[in-house]
Amino acid sequence: MNKILVTGGLGYIGSHTVVELQQNGFEVLIVDDLSNSTLHVLDGIEAITNVRPLYEQLDLRDKKAVSNLFNTHSEIKGIIHFAASKAVGESVENPLLYYENNLNTLVYLLQECGKHRINNFIFSSSCTVYGEPDQLPITEDAPVKKATSPYGNTKQISEEILQDTCNANQLQSIALRYFNPIGAHDSLEIGELPVGVPQNLVPFITQTAAGLRKELSVFGADYHTEDGSCIRDYIHVVDLAQAHVAALQRLLNRENTDSFEVFNLGTGKGSSVFEVINTFEKVTEQKLPYKVVDRRAGDVISVYADTEKANEVLNWKSKKTLEEALRSAWQWECKVRGI
Repeated sequence: MNKILVTGGLGYIGSHTVVELQQNGFEVLIVDDLSNSTLHVLDGIEAITNVRPLYEQLDLRDKKAVSNLFNTHSEIKGIIHFAASKAVGESVENPLLYYENNLNTLVYLLQECGKHRINNFIFSSSCTVYGEPDQLPITEDAPVKKATSPYGNTKQISEEILQDTCNANQLQSIALRYFNPIGAHDSLEIGELPVGVPQNLVPFITQTAAGLRKELSVFGADYHTEDGSCIRDYIHVVDLAQAHVAALQRLLNRENTDSFEVFNLGTGKGSSVFEVINTFEKVTEQKLPYKVVDRRAGDVISVYADTEKANEVLNWKSKKTLEEALRSAWQWECKVRGI
């Protein structure tokens, strides 16, 4: 059984990926510092899969601790790296936190990969590397533009670090550039539960509907879009998680054609903020209070994926709809809040 290290494995996307890995026969070692997650997620993973993954609480910024981790778990066959700070707005306000947390940790992991001959590395990248796109939908061949936020810049730099490392040694890596993951597992054992004020749209919507937030802020309604609000590609987190397993198997089976590959993960459809609000109200029968406020620094206007490469090469395709994702997000919120 192949042991896979999943950093940030108690986080939102990480935990759903751990479930898919275990359901596909992998042994999982989770590393998480609990900065944006809780240990209760382990219970949820176990409830779904009947397997409790190995877990180490660790801050990956601690280089010595990272080294000790790999000395203890020398049989790791691959790494899926989620652990990172991820809020665009926060990165604008505190860029050094993002450069330290998102870049140093990657370097330390790759150094250990070299020492322990771990050659399979899946990286959690982002559509933010494209900046404000020239054409939609965005293909993997679209130019990587100057980032509009420090968060986006850390993803660009991380991909460059991976590319250079792959060129220099035996590392085989896939960067998955995903768009906007939403929703919860069908079991409602795991879902998105941010610590503090949510930085993403859908958990803020569900918390507002649940009464935890007074109202939702729509950051700008004067963009050059059909209804004036920003457009994003919202993908169900379970679909996203399954793509990580497909990418990992591609590396383990040596099916990759380059040592560093990139794939877009999205639905191929853009939805505006107002469309998401309206769809949420429709599928949940909840009235959502919101107000339009000033634009937010670092936000791009419109971005959605061309997914043809992932569909054909990884044999993966998103299956769940926006309605299904929003309904599951609300059901998860209700379960967590006891509504």
